[in-house]
Amino acid sequence: MDLREKLKLALKELELPPMWLAVFAAIGWAVGQIAPLPIPYADWLGYGLVGLGLVISGLAAAQMVLARTTFIPRRQPQRLVTGGIFALSRNPIYLADAFILSGFLLIWDALFAAPLVPAFMAWITHRYIRGEEAWIMAAHGADYAAYCARVRRWL
Repeated sequence: MDLREKLKLALKELELPPMWLAVFAAIGWAVGQIAPLPIPYADWLGYGLVGLGLVISGLAAAQMVLARTTFIPRRQPQRLVTGGIFALSRNPIYLADAFILSGFLLIWDALFAAPLVPAFMAWITHRYIRGEEAWIMAAHGADYAAYCARVRRWL
């Protein structure tokens, strides 16, 4: 493996969903600075969404650790986790990220940036979820197909 391939692999390992959450959040913050649109109680709702996102993310990560499988994107999961928070969403950590982004936009009065939330979800689906789903399907076949039939990708 030459230096260019090693660098490309290292950058791929560093490129994680929290980085993309930060990028989308930064754009949302900028929109809120340029064209704020305050609404009553948006801060309260925003902090609630950020808190909900942190709780969901923590629960999902803890469940995966307890199941002795990875929650790090682009790593092959060892087990199929379908109970608890995973009974509500196949991707609760990514869903939590979308809640956190939504909350930040409300806190920053960046309602004109609301389209960033579905754009973030589409980007994460393209960049991470589809590949993860293919790995899980290859490893767990019919069990994963049945799980997909019961539980939606996001919510």
